Amino acid sequence: MAYDVNAIRKHFPALESGAAHFDGPGGSQVPDVVGEAVSSTLCAAIANRGTVTAAERRADGVVREARQAVADLLGARPEGVVFGRSMTQVTYDFSRTLAKNWGPGDEVVVTRLDHDANVRPWVQAAEARGATVRWADFNPETGELPTSAITELLTDRTRLVAVTAASNLLGTRPDIPAITDAVREAGALSYVDGVHLTPHSPVDIAALGADFYACSPYKFLGPHLGLLAAAPDLLETLQPDKLLPSSNAVPERFELGTLPYELLAGTTAAIDFLAGLVPSEGSRRERLRTSLTALEAHEDALLQRLEDGLAALPRVVRYGSPTRRRTPTVLFSVTGLTPQAVYERLGARGINAPASTFYAIECARHLGLGDAGAVRAGIAPYTTAAEVDLLLAAVAEL
Repeated sequence: MAYDVNAIRKHFPALESGAAHFDGPGGSQVPDVVGEAVSSTLCAAIANRGTVTAAERRADGVVREARQAVADLLGARPEGVVFGRSMTQVTYDFSRTLAKNWGPGDEVVVTRLDHDANVRPWVQAAEARGATVRWADFNPETGELPTSAITELLTDRTRLVAVTAASNLLGTRPDIPAITDAVREAGALSYVDGVHLTPHSPVDIAALGADFYACSPYKFLGPHLGLLAAAPDLLETLQPDKLLPSSNAVPERFELGTLPYELLAGTTAAIDFLAGLVPSEGSRRERLRTSLTALEAHEDALLQRLEDGLAALPRVVRYGSPTRRRTPTVLFSVTGLTPQAVYERLGARGINAPASTFYAIECARHLGLGDAGAVRAGIAPYTTAAEVDLLLAAVAEL
């Protein structure tokens, strides 16, 4: 069955305002079922997880259902899913835990393509332990991160490589399987930032080869939350700092304090919604693959329409290569206008396409954009061809 964007849009109350949302890379709009799941969980009788009272069992069920939903989305095991306040917070927690075994002479590899949430936690953790940070650079002309940029940095002292599955600034998708294969051969661990990939493509952690895979539900139609997936056996080898009476079981030992049950319920609802973007049969994992494959085709077509339209505008400067496989994200500037001015003028027309480095500050600086960045337009499951044309017409008139 074809991807029906108009039918999908009917589930997004926020779209009734009439704004064209190209700000999805910073946080997507939310379908009605997600809001209903959050509300109903907040209003239901609920308590700390347990097995005695109905309120305890309800809380336990919400957590178990959310872990299974994430496992279905990512091709993970539910007992390897860790929830946290944000991907940034989860990554900081894991950087401190992993760094306990680092010392002088050990090495950590980070890239200039990444969001700072997959850079600074590792840089700071390495510095605190006296370990060395090695930087992998991408090609500023194409926006591509060659596999060799990482493999040439690997040594027998490498302990971890942090790399993005898709750049939140450029949409660039490095060859993660090739990178993680090389990292594993070097005897190191890989930490993959999947925040910007997960909303746009089917994900299979095993195929990617990631030891740790982190992402954010609020980027894939869910509530504000962060999560990490890893093999339970790997998590068993790690001992995070935690409260004395807190559970030492995996994955609970990594979750500090009581989980936000309403947000977990919203995450499950978001994943179920994604599984139903295109009606199909089979398990939730199978339906997710079918729906996300159709979504990827829809978004790729709109990305091509946007790229072609911007290429025809003489004052527009685009960053990154439009010929490589990317997530549906375009970074551009307009000659004679600051990024902020473009952002504000588009906003006045009801077109939400913000300007910034979007926390990918190393990436923006390496592109020569400094700390002002550029304008970013991202395509989401609810984006239409008419909205793309509206954006193009507005940019042409700036």
